[in-house]
Amino acid sequence: VQLQASGGGLVQAGGSLRLSCAASGRTFSGYAMGWFRQAPGKEREFVAAVSWSGGTTRYADSVKGRFTVSRDNARNTVYLQMNSLKPEDTAVYYCAAGPGLIASLRQSPDYWGQGTLVTVSS
Repeated sequence: VQLQASGGGLVQAGGSLRLSCAASGRTFSGYAMGWFRQAPGKEREFVAAVSWSGGTTRYADSVKGRFTVSRDNARNTVYLQMNSLKPEDTAVYYCAAGPGLIASLRQSPDYWGQGTLVTVSS
């Protein structure tokens, strides 16, 4: 099972980036998928997640209104559209997957992808 994240990079404050995470190796039917991030010197934190159907999403307060999580089940891919980026969004972003509810994913994902670095300059 592999989660392959991509789309990170360097962007100026106020700019946008779109992260993608492609899943392979098994079907993720029934799995919630989402994103976490870890800034230098800080613990990993939840960012956003989407249910299997795509009908339910959850966001950290710090990104509400700026980030949008979505998924394409036909492509086994989850996305994170990040707008109005701030320097404090600088972190390594990790995608994750977990069975069932988003709440379970937030507590303990079953699968982690490798990180992709997002750097926001002021």
